[in-house]
Amino acid sequence: MAFIRWFLGKIILTINFLTTPRGIKRTAEEQAQIDKQTCLLALYQFNACPFCVKVRRAMKRSSLNIELRDAKKEGQFRQELLTQGGQIKVPCLRITNEDGSVSWMYESNDIVSYLEQKFVSPS
Repeated sequence: MAFIRWFLGKIILTINFLTTPRGIKRTAEEQAQIDKQTCLLALYQFNACPFCVKVRRAMKRSSLNIELRDAKKEGQFRQELLTQGGQIKVPCLRITNEDGSVSWMYESNDIVSYLEQKFVSPS
């Protein structure tokens, strides 16, 4: 079973690499403003998780620089996810609000919707 997961993970990462989306082109000032807002976010993820890949692709399409925290390889991030987020489930977006409070968002569809609503202007 471990081999099958490893093999499928490699396939997912290869396909992701070969079909990486292009990001939104913004002016330097606009991108700096977005980067200032995204510094309050962190994505807890596993590298080969298909749902995490989905969120990372949405981040790439939207040109969002969000810190990635590998909860599989880094014990510290795994522990933070459990103690602060409540469960070891990825993807999970850690959102530091302007008042300093922290909220945790699970589910890839919810995360992608949140990012698109917050950072991608309607065309």
